[in-house]
Parts: sequence; structure tokens; C-alpha cells
Amino acid sequence: MGTVIIGGGIIGVSIAFYLSETLEDSTSIHIVESSSRLFASASGYAAGFLAKDWFSLGAAELGALSFELHKKLADNNNGSEKWGYAPSTALSLAIQEGVGVGTGARGEDWLLNGTSRAEVSAGHDVVNEDGTPAWLTKQKSGSLDVISSEDGCAQVDPLRLCEFMMEACRTRGVQVHYPAKVVSLCKDDEGSLIGVNLVSDGGNVPSEITCKAIVIASGAWTPAVFKNLFHKSTVSIPVSPLAGYSLLVRSPRHSVLDEQKYGRSHAIFSAPTQTYSWAPEIFSRTGGEIYIAGLNDPRLPLPEQATGAIMQHESMTEVKKVAVQLMGRVASMRDAVAENDLEVIREALCFRPVTDRGTPIITRVPDSSLGRGTKTPHDGGVFVAAGHGPWGISLSLGTGKVVAEMIRGEKTSADISRLGL
Repeated sequence: MGTVIIGGGIIGVSIAFYLSETLEDSTSIHIVESSSRLFASASGYAAGFLAKDWFSLGAAELGALSFELHKKLADNNNGSEKWGYAPSTALSLAIQEGVGVGTGARGEDWLLNGTSRAEVSAGHDVVNEDGTPAWLTKQKSGSLDVISSEDGCAQVDPLRLCEFMMEACRTRGVQVHYPAKVVSLCKDDEGSLIGVNLVSDGGNVPSEITCKAIVIASGAWTPAVFKNLFHKSTVSIPVSPLAGYSLLVRSPRHSVLDEQKYGRSHAIFSAPTQTYSWAPEIFSRTGGEIYIAGLNDPRLPLPEQATGAIMQHESMTEVKKVAVQLMGRVASMRDAVAENDLEVIREALCFRPVTDRGTPIITRVPDSSLGRGTKTPHDGGVFVAAGHGPWGISLSLGTGKVVAEMIRGEKTSADISRLGL
């Protein structure tokens, strides 16, 4: 059965990966990506933090499934070497009047409210002094609490993971089209879906791809893709773009030797303070890298292409300022200002697909919602997998597996009944 996956990010690639896993010939699976560069948005610029049980009821089974699939994939393919898979310890950093994160609340609006995703994790034992990462600058009146241990959290380099999975898909025969765009549907005389028309970048003559199933996994661009193909539909995909800034740095206090010493990565979640009004998240990654993010801007408009994101200088300056405060060098606790001895590797801006309810949309769209004159074969359909917010990497493999199962008409490995439209 031919399947066209619109979106070549981590979600689309994961769907192709698990869909092609059981096929001898995967050439009928097509990934279509409109950007001129693969993984140019959230998939390539994400933190890569993985959690097992930081999810609300609707996504809880999916989160647990995906966490185990990440571990299995890494164990079977030397993931620690190829994409930096490592167990992680998550810590809450309280600076101001003991205000930290990790209260155990399972609220889903933390991202849009500018708070921390660690609010969904229950805290427990105080971290031992020996376990404190050396790259984190000690803060006056600051304290660290463990909110999740290594059996419930892990870390990857998302870009390298995406590249590994894309190469695996290509090796199996999956066809990748980019930059390219699905411009219209192909139907038989009865209005049933039989394929799509594809236009490659720079071309104007469409080519037809035969398929029975279409998966829209275009991240923040999913609503526009759906509306363009199903313009008679009265259904809107409730996914919005949220711009987020990130910084990748190296510190003299974090090296490969430090990684070997700790044997794990660290994730630091800080609440907003009087100094900064947003919730910084910091992650150490293999190769001596440290990633900091947390400053979001809901006002930035979504560009037509992922590569068209325009960074606001003031926002990136703010991220750098907080990075120095939390990771810069200080000679002693008497120093009022940390010294900037960090090496900047990459500055990034990406758009994450978010939903008001805080959980992704993973569903088959009923034919009745596709618009008058459009229907799909019983062994096909139109599927949507988007709106993962900051959890795209963590939930990617589980999403890929359950969508592949849905396309094949099988019982899904996780309950996604609460993740429909």
C-alpha cells in the first residue's frame, strides 16, 4: 500500500522507519519535505531530552512506549556512539527564595505560560554534592533537587538521531523527495483517493505518486498543509507555531572526561527569577556540548519555510546573558557577575508545533471531515501526527510506531484515544 508522509522531520521519519520495518519492499513509502535543508526546524534544533513519565493521562502510554523504543533503538544500533544516547538525571535549580520546579502537577499549559516542563515531574531525594555537574555555576542561595533519575530520563543529539533514522529509511528503499511539495490530490471517478501530485522545487510540472494513505506530519506547518489539500473541509487542525531560541555551547568545566566520570547527562530546570522572566532549561550532551533554551516568543510569525526563520537579536542576547549567569566562570561565591568563558557553537531559532491542550494530535481524519467529494479507501486514509510541542523528540518513536500500526489497521501499542481532533 502506497503511503505519502508530508513532513521530513523526526515525526515523519519515525513513521516511515516503523512502517518500513516489516516490508520487504519499502519503495511505496514516500517522505515529502518542502524545506531545502532537512531537519531545519524543531527536529534539528531541539534539546533532545527524553522522559518516561512526565506526561498527562492522554499521552502517558505513548510517552512510556516511546522511552522504551528509544532505549531499544540505542541498544541495538550503538546509539550512545551514533547519536549520543545517554541516561540523564534531571535537577531542579532554585535560586530565588527556594522557588524551583518539579511540583508534581500534571498541568499541560506550562509551555505557553512560560514555566518549565519539569513542573510535571515529582521531586524526591536531594542531589549529592558529588553528583552536581561542574559546568553549572553555583548561585547565591541556590539549591539543586533531583526530580527524576536516569531510569526515567535520557538524552540524545536530535539532529544525529534524525540523520540516522533517515539513512535507515533510505537503505530500506523509502523514497525521499526534497525540496518538494504535495500540491493536490489524485482521485478516481468516485472521488476516492488514489494518489497525490508532487512538484519539486523549481519545477512546475506535477508528478503523480500512487498512494492510499497520506500522513500529515509537518510540525507547525500542519494546519496549512491540511487546508491546502482539503480546502473544502470545515475542520481546522488546532496546532499553532511557537518560536523558541536555543544556544549550544562548550564550557571549560565540561569535557569528554567529565562525561566519562559522571556516566550520564544532566538536565537542569530553573524557574523564572527577578533576573530573567522565563524558565531556562539546560542539558549536557555527549561530545562536551551544553544546550540551553526556554525563551519563547509567540509573536513571531511562522515563515513559509523552516529555513526562513529570522532571529531577533535582542532575544538571543538574553539567552546568552542567562547562559553566562548559570554556566559562566566565577572565582568565588563573592563574585557578583560570572565571567563569560563559554564557547558558542550554534545559535538557533525554531518553531515548535503546540496545542492548547498540551498533547499532540495523532489520529485518522474521518472521511466526513475531509470535505465534500473526497473519500479514502478502507485500507488507507488521511492521518495527522503533529502538535508535540517540546516533546517531539521524546514522543517521536512511539508516534512513529502507533501511526504505522494505524496505517496497517493493527491495534496500537499505546492508547492514543485521547489524542484525536
